[in-house]
Amino acid sequence: MSTIDLTTPDGTIDALLERPSGPGPWPGVVVLHDGLGMSADTRRTVRRLSNNGYLTIAPNLFARGRVRCVPTLLREVVTAAPGVGTRDILAARELLAADPDCTGKIAVVGFCLGGGFALLVAPKGFDAAAPFYPSGSGKYADFLRGSCPVVASYGKLDPANPGRGPKLERTLTEYGVAHDVKTYPGVTHSFANETPAEPLLRVTGLGYNDEATEDAWRRIFAFFGEHLA
Repeated sequence: MSTIDLTTPDGTIDALLERPSGPGPWPGVVVLHDGLGMSADTRRTVRRLSNNGYLTIAPNLFARGRVRCVPTLLREVVTAAPGVGTRDILAARELLAADPDCTGKIAVVGFCLGGGFALLVAPKGFDAAAPFYPSGSGKYADFLRGSCPVVASYGKLDPANPGRGPKLERTLTEYGVAHDVKTYPGVTHSFANETPAEPLLRVTGLGYNDEATEDAWRRIFAFFGEHLA
């Protein structure tokens, strides 16, 4: 795994890039971090995708400073109005598309804030999108027309996304978009992320859930196998 400079319309930011072992070309995946930024958990996600045969990049959406970026990016996903975050993500996609080791088929995976962006950019040239408990606008009909196929994962106990899994499924069905949307019982927001607060969350019975996480990734890889082939 290497750190690279990613040129975007709004300047240069850093990004993680990981190539699978063995001969290419490979499909590509853009990984979008959650509100904790470029964490060890982000690196684990990049490695998981690479180990499964995907050329993977994770742009640092907070590269311009967390205090400056977080309000701007939250406003972008809440209003579903493309801005600097969207441009950074599309620049990461373009870098993969220009790589001779990429097949040209590219997906986006995101968590929380990154999940919101994964949905926001789903109609913008990607071949599949995999949001985990996406933050932001729940007015899916406003921005998902023309979306790529979507495989989404929600937690039934997530206070940030009440009823949004079925709502997303209804919207994608209405728009004729291939999808696999699942809401996991007994888990909450960030069930697929291991965070520094994990020891405290485990005491409450919440936090990371291995069973739901592994099932979500099983669904994602099956979905990618179909839509990125």
